[in-house]
Amino acid sequence: MVDAMKAFKLLMKVHRVEKYMACATSAMREAYNGKEVVEIIRDQADIEIEIIDGKKEAAIIASTDLHHLLRTEQTYLYVDVGGGSTEFSLFSNSKIVASKSFKVGTVRLINNMVNDIVWHEIEKWIKANCENYEPVTLIGSGGNINKLFKMSGKLQDKPLSYMYLNGQYTTLNALSYDQRVSDLGLNPDRADVIIPAIRVYLNAMKWSGARSIYVPKIGLSDGIIKAMYYGKV
Repeated sequence: MVDAMKAFKLLMKVHRVEKYMACATSAMREAYNGKEVVEIIRDQADIEIEIIDGKKEAAIIASTDLHHLLRTEQTYLYVDVGGGSTEFSLFSNSKIVASKSFKVGTVRLINNMVNDIVWHEIEKWIKANCENYEPVTLIGSGGNINKLFKMSGKLQDKPLSYMYLNGQYTTLNALSYDQRVSDLGLNPDRADVIIPAIRVYLNAMKWSGARSIYVPKIGLSDGIIKAMYYGKV
């Protein structure tokens, strides 16, 4: 990590970066030595890393520029699936009305670190916050949903349906890890986590009543840039 941060420091120097923000999310939040790692990187690589909590992560993601996609008369549930956590943000009338982070991520799921209680909490939160805003449309963020969208061949402004997502889940589940890499051309670090990621999106669609999901190319990094630009961090 120190070597990687030193490399980023040199890249910023080459490109004359005047201001940066480095955020650590779920993995570092949960690590027993997270603060120690941050101190080592600061001392050896001269990079200041902020370990942000789930609430701030959700707020930064929600600050991304979605105005080109959001229609005033519609309600959207924004779902960003990461390795350690998933952030949910509900938009109505182009404004965020609810946001929460849950410890459900692809790495946690493939390592059986998520129990039924957490799934129940997510279901309860989604249903409670979406019941007065029907119908709801999902907005998906994260590397796995971006890969699925690319595989679909759809145009950027077209959504994926629940049936398509469910079909992909069934198809990918029927293949071995090696088949997903060789036959579908998935990267080795994507072939194992893509299935649990789809599961999160499918559950979010089921519990919110959404029948389609839009996949704009935005995420935490975009939110950080916008927050820095407007001086909100």
